[in-house]
Amino acid sequence: MDKISPSGKPKNRIPVLAGLKGWKLEDAKARFSEVVKLAREKAPQRVTVHGDDAVVVVSAKDFAKLLPLSKQPSLYKLLSKSPLQKLDLTVAKGVRSPVRDVRL
Repeated sequence: MDKISPSGKPKNRIPVLAGLKGWKLEDAKARFSEVVKLAREKAPQRVTVHGDDAVVVVSAKDFAKLLPLSKQPSLYKLLSKSPLQKLDLTVAKGVRSPVRDVRL
């Protein structure tokens, strides 16, 4: 449940960020070097504005992991360069897979 601010409005808290170190914006500004150091060496740092989650400071290394997969080759391109690309995977009629059909 969101906390209520003194104005009566619910705080915009993002549950998945709850475990991150939280900084008020004015504290993060005053101690920005420490925020950056902690983001690089420990974990992402959450910054709030008026009690609402606003931004997360992450290391460049962690941010690079979040970039879209479009920067990486597609599965099709990877498989087309595989030495197994010419492998015939057709199944003859009447041959059943040893794997049972399990429905969830």
